[in-house]
Amino acid sequence: MSDAPTRRAPAGRSRRGAKANWVTLVVALAAALGVLQFYRPTGNLFRKPFAAAAQAAVPTAAPSPNAFGRSGEVKVRFALPGERLEYPLDVQGDPSQLAYQWVRLSDAVPADSARALAGAEVVAPPAPGFYQLALVRAGERRVVDGLTLTVLVPFAEKSGGLLNGYAIGTYISERLGTKKESPLEGFVEVRPEDLRIPITKHLTLADFVAHDGQGTWPRYTAVNPRLLDKLELVMAKIGSWRGIEGRDLQLSVDVHSGFRPPTYNRLVKRAARDSRHQYGDAADVAIDANGDGRFTAIDTKLVAQAVEEVERDYPDLAGGVGLYTSRRYNTPYVHIDARGTRARWRG
Repeated sequence: MSDAPTRRAPAGRSRRGAKANWVTLVVALAAALGVLQFYRPTGNLFRKPFAAAAQAAVPTAAPSPNAFGRSGEVKVRFALPGERLEYPLDVQGDPSQLAYQWVRLSDAVPADSARALAGAEVVAPPAPGFYQLALVRAGERRVVDGLTLTVLVPFAEKSGGLLNGYAIGTYISERLGTKKESPLEGFVEVRPEDLRIPITKHLTLADFVAHDGQGTWPRYTAVNPRLLDKLELVMAKIGSWRGIEGRDLQLSVDVHSGFRPPTYNRLVKRAARDSRHQYGDAADVAIDANGDGRFTAIDTKLVAQAVEEVERDYPDLAGGVGLYTSRRYNTPYVHIDARGTRARWRG
């Protein structure tokens, strides 16, 4: 133990040191408050664990394989506002006490209130547009990706030949009064930002918007899901011949004409008076079936053969096939429709 005497600081110096320590503490506290005032974390650090736990309470889910049609490649379903429809789901977890809610495809904003999920039947939103299904539990929501619900504008909203300023025209059955029911259930309302929405693996909504020169928006089109399934089955058949299947199948496809409203169909040379294009179940397509990087007459023959085999396997998808290969056409193409009865011709 040291015998050195303990030295005490003078009283004045001790008071000055204590005062300096207090000043330092005040400055530090002020700086800390300043940091807290201007700091904005990217997420709520205190609620994050609780939010993650709540999100985990909503099980993951995906549309069942049969939700995508027999081809497995149709990415849309159609319904009228408020219509009940089947939306089969595979839920990975506890499905009890789950609700569902529709959110807009464009921004995931809820389009209606949540409803109890009971089985595969759901109710479509009340307004036309494009939606995704979301599962809801305990105030948390999880969007189900992969399938878009398209809510149609009812056919009855067409006034004369116009729908919201877009010229559609009059169908033969309307003029003759031969059918009590509408020629179509409804029309898809399309805005410029919707054109790139995928409706199958190889096709987008733009492929079915008429090239009629109308500049007004929104535009309107008709699309029959049976035709979409048939087109994808034809392309899958072509892929199988080339030994390419599933996700590896990437074909070059050009849709020359999808939907054609009656007012435009009358202007198309050599178009049938009551063309199936007016009903959304026909498309004129060029497909590079042999993979040589060109659209040729050989491709049209291969496509026609693929249609024959698809109709043999799926008789309910029977329809028309027309080959257009003469020199009057810049590119050879094939007309394919799903009218329900067999028809064959050359253009």
